[in-house]
Amino acid sequence: MNLKDVSDLLVAEEGEILSAYQDHLGYWTIGVGRLIDKAKGGGITKAESRYLLANDIARFELKALGYPWYADLDEARQGVIVCMLFQLGNLNAWHNFQKALTAKDWASAKISMLNSLWARQTPARAKRMAKIMETGVWR
Repeated sequence: MNLKDVSDLLVAEEGEILSAYQDHLGYWTIGVGRLIDKAKGGGITKAESRYLLANDIARFELKALGYPWYADLDEARQGVIVCMLFQLGNLNAWHNFQKALTAKDWASAKISMLNSLWARQTPARAKRMAKIMETGVWR
C-alpha cells in the first residue's frame, strides 16, 4: 500500500481541519477525520501527545531565542522560560523580570514572578517555577 496515495485520498474525502471541530454527527474530531471525542472512545495516544508537546516546546524555545538574555541562561532557567511562554504566550510586559534576567539577579527575578497576575492565577505553578529560576536547579 502506498501511504501517500492513501493519505491523499483520505484528505480529499475527509478534508483536513487543523483544529478541533464537530463532525456531521456532532463528534469532536481533528485533522483528517481523527475522532477525539471521549464519549465515542476517541482520543490520542501518549506518544501522539508527547509528539505534539515536543513540537510546542520547540516552537516556544524558538520564541525564547528572540529574547536577548535567553541564550545566557543555564538549562534549568531556560526551561522555566519555555514553560512560561507555553502558558503565557510571551513575556513582553514583564519588564522588571527581563531586567533581572539580564542582570542574572535571580532573587529579583523570583520576586517579579511571584508578584504577578500569573502567580495569583496559578500560584502553585508560579512558586515551583520561581524556585527553579532562583536556584537554577530543576527540582
